[in-house]
Amino acid sequence: MAHQHSPRFLQIVDDAKKRIRELSVDEVKEKLDKREKFLLIDVREESEWAKDHLPGAIHVGKGIIERDIEERVPDVNTPLVLYCGGGFRSALAADNLQKMGYKNVLSMDGGVRGWREKGFPLTKQ
Repeated sequence: MAHQHSPRFLQIVDDAKKRIRELSVDEVKEKLDKREKFLLIDVREESEWAKDHLPGAIHVGKGIIERDIEERVPDVNTPLVLYCGGGFRSALAADNLQKMGYKNVLSMDGGVRGWREKGFPLTKQ
C-alpha cells in the first residue's frame, strides 16, 4: 500500500513538478532497452536501495545528492534520470539539481513502485 503523504509535502512536490521534466516508467524502460546513454540515479534511502533497485542504477540518496553530485557527476550536461519510491523525492531532487546548473535532469514518475507493478526487472547487489 502506498504511503499517505502530508499535504505540505505534496504541495512542495507539486511546486517542483512545475519546473522539472518527467518520464513515465515505460519511457525509462524504453531508454534502457535502447541502451541510451544516461545515468540512472536511485535517490531512495540506503535500506530501500539494498532491498532492490533498477539494473544499472547508482545510489545517491536524496539526503546527500546535492552535497555529493558534483563529485559523482562533474559534467552538468550529463543526462540524468532520477527515481525514488513513487516519483516525489526524485522530483524534489531533480528540481534542486536543476537549480545547481544540471541541464539534462529527468524524474521517473511512478518510481520503483510503478516499475515493480509492471513486472520490470529489479536487481540487488
